[in-house]
Amino acid sequence: MRWLILFPLLAIASLTRAQSYLLFVGTYTNSGNLTGNPKLDSTGSKGIYVYRFDATTGKTTALSHTRDVCNPSYLAIAPGGKRLYSCTESRMKEKGSLSVFDIDAQKGRLRFLGKVSSMGDNPAYVALDAKGGQVAVANYTGGSYTLYPIGPDGMPGKAQTHTQHLGKGSNPARQEAPHVHSAVYGPDSRFLYIQDLGLDQVSVVSPSNGDESIQMRTPAGSGPRHLTFHPNGKFAYLIEEMGGYVDAYRYDPSTGGLDSLQRIAAHPDTAKGPFRSSDIHVAPDGRFLYASNRAETTIAIFSVEPSTGLLHSLGYVPTMGVEPRNFTLDPSGKWLLVANQESNTIIFYRVDTQTGMLQSSGQVLKVPKPTCLKME
Repeated sequence: MRWLILFPLLAIASLTRAQSYLLFVGTYTNSGNLTGNPKLDSTGSKGIYVYRFDATTGKTTALSHTRDVCNPSYLAIAPGGKRLYSCTESRMKEKGSLSVFDIDAQKGRLRFLGKVSSMGDNPAYVALDAKGGQVAVANYTGGSYTLYPIGPDGMPGKAQTHTQHLGKGSNPARQEAPHVHSAVYGPDSRFLYIQDLGLDQVSVVSPSNGDESIQMRTPAGSGPRHLTFHPNGKFAYLIEEMGGYVDAYRYDPSTGGLDSLQRIAAHPDTAKGPFRSSDIHVAPDGRFLYASNRAETTIAIFSVEPSTGLLHSLGYVPTMGVEPRNFTLDPSGKWLLVANQESNTIIFYRVDTQTGMLQSSGQVLKVPKPTCLKME
């Protein structure tokens, strides 16, 4: 009888642990311009904040934060969840770097391991390959990207390759030079995709040697920002920061090429622009896609046709804050969290997994200048 009672208790405990995640929040500690040298504590942020997130209730518990980390604006969790990598978007010339932390999952604490130069100004994106053996950093202001091997200690080694883009786009105010905004590994990390907002270009790169085998042009003035792949590995979706559109592609596993399927607005027909779309994610089950719009302060919701990858607009939800720079879905797909950078808030939405629609839970987490949300 004792074992009959103990077994369901163990099952409940296991389920509870499975619905509890660590939430990492990257922030701006320095809100100065991209080329100046202002004070490093201008926002009041401590750097990276760590919370325990309960996917059953949507509640968070503050666990820890870093100290003396300048502008950890974008984060990446290594496969297995043992380490965290962070851009240091210093907003000072030649000071861009990549910081590495050990994750104490039990206590929710980060231990600084060290940092390396990003080899470019103001890195805005960092990503790891599927095996955690390589890390890619996109230098936004520097217009370049760097690939590093990762050693057994988690630290990046000598750069495998550093590629500097050249040229400019059609918008003299925003595209006066290359601006590499993201570096995203494709399915199985066979190819790496580089989104250059300044050149209206998506490059397909071989991670092993850094060769750009394909350079795809997006519409003039579109400003490609972030790319994400469908969970089935057959489709990819690009958010245009300046164009305000989502581009759907079919992925070619033989070449890494992306064949255009669709270009659909991420904003209502009544929106006049200028557009400042920012982030894009597919739900874990692949049925819905979400995109954030900073100018309209909304999350756009799309359904995804599973066989074709085509999108259908379902509507828009206000983010209840200013500058929704980044958002994330929890691993269960039942929650969507939005980081409103200029409102110093993170807003929690319940996801209707049958319709894809979002409903505010009423929960608000106050964090200075949140710029990136990652969950493990």
